Amino acid sequence: MTPPWFDVLIIGSGAAGLSLALRLADRAQVAVISKTALSESNTLYAQGGISAVLDAEDSIESHIQDTLDAGAGLCDPDTVRLVVSQGKACIDWLLDQGVPFTEVESNRGTHQLHLTREGGHTHRRVVHAADATGRAVETSLEQRSREHANIHLFEYHNAVDLITGSKLGLSDRGVLGAYVLNGRSQKVETFRSRYTVIASGGASKVYLYTSNPDIATGDGIAMAWRAGASVANMEFIQFHPTCLYHPHARSFLISEAVRGEGGRLRLPDGTPFMQRFDEREELAPRDIVARAIDHEMKRLGADCVFLDISHRPADFIKHHFPTIHARCLELGIDITRDPIPVVPAAHYTCGGILTDHKACTDLPGLLAIGEAACTGLHGANRMASNSLLECLVFARQAAERILSTLDERPVPPELPDWDESQVTDSDEEVVVAHNWDEVRRFMWDYVGIVRTDKRLQRALRRVELLKQEISDYYGNFRVTNDLLELRNLAIVAELIIRCALLRKESRGLHFTLDYPETDTRQPPRNTILHPKSH
Repeated sequence: MTPPWFDVLIIGSGAAGLSLALRLADRAQVAVISKTALSESNTLYAQGGISAVLDAEDSIESHIQDTLDAGAGLCDPDTVRLVVSQGKACIDWLLDQGVPFTEVESNRGTHQLHLTREGGHTHRRVVHAADATGRAVETSLEQRSREHANIHLFEYHNAVDLITGSKLGLSDRGVLGAYVLNGRSQKVETFRSRYTVIASGGASKVYLYTSNPDIATGDGIAMAWRAGASVANMEFIQFHPTCLYHPHARSFLISEAVRGEGGRLRLPDGTPFMQRFDEREELAPRDIVARAIDHEMKRLGADCVFLDISHRPADFIKHHFPTIHARCLELGIDITRDPIPVVPAAHYTCGGILTDHKACTDLPGLLAIGEAACTGLHGANRMASNSLLECLVFARQAAERILSTLDERPVPPELPDWDESQVTDSDEEVVVAHNWDEVRRFMWDYVGIVRTDKRLQRALRRVELLKQEISDYYGNFRVTNDLLELRNLAIVAELIIRCALLRKESRGLHFTLDYPETDTRQPPRNTILHPKSH
């Protein structure tokens, strides 16, 4: 039987959300809402792995330094140390949950976890399950979550808005739960909770080309902003350098590990080019590789470049990259013999809801973890395979905070039901489809890998007009998934643009032709937006 209220409401069911649910469930009643099927998340599609110091030749200090270097001076050193130092413990926890990581036989005849290397890392420290690590993690956590009596799973439920006491005029002015659209009944339901945690992932669907699934529309970030939470560093959108370029597979990622295992980037005529951009060549951080590819494509007018690993033995390729090999083969590309056509695509949101080391936001009762949060780990550029590690560590941090203060948070009061007495069913769905397409196109054209103030101002004018259209539409018609996502996309687009306009330098993932150099005259600063000032 479903309880009338929950100790913790978790919005999102990826690695962060499910890890938190499992860490809480022995002592709390937990609700997990998932916009579609429980396993459909960015986690499911993560190929590369999880970075952790497990090799005797590696060190915590080395992992910290690599992360700081990739973050271009904007990482919070205390956050980096907190996350990196918990790497081994989190891998051990995942092994306890049944995650089948890839192993190799050691010289002594025993089996140990296989470690690969990715861009920005100076050592092999990426634990993986072949080239489908995210799927292995997600399905293992899903199975454990379904088995626990205190975890209540709500699939095909889409969060509409957070409920705050301040808007209701209550003495507890924090977050008290959320209104949630039941996708099966198409009714908006009221979820009450002592704590609410946003674990809804990133916002890369705001761009026309992305490696992310369709659900990555920045819902949690937009909801937190509307509720009054601060956000930070939204200008730092990571474009993965190598997304498969094919009309039937526009969001299929070619893992960083392909370059880590010797893959070379080549122009259409077969010429390698990364040596002209960085001495680390293919193993340079993602922002450098993505800009190099973008530059070469624009210089040549090329539709794509090519990633070639065909010089490695065929058995090696099939063993290390079975998912990539099989998918490419379905599309007529044999990666043991042919180079892979690739383009950059929006991949990861480095900024998000501003949190402390316990995942708390500046709203009482609201926490945020995973890609939706800005913890200070990634700075101006996320290093490969640190994202799943961040999910696991901050799920643990959030669990500690919630369990230590659960009795201090009062039972949530009765809350008003969702009011749709003044709205009707839409007869203009084409408006939603058109606006959705417009947002993603102008974000790609004006707020992409290379930016200018003129492009950003043009994008800002468009998003302000669209927000007004969407608001009028939202006020007159019953909510649908498409409308909710469009509303959230427009807010996230505006947050990205406003943060980008505030940063008068190029740093990490934010590169602007108007300010091509990094500002060394003052200490690096975060770009923080507070709702009350906008």
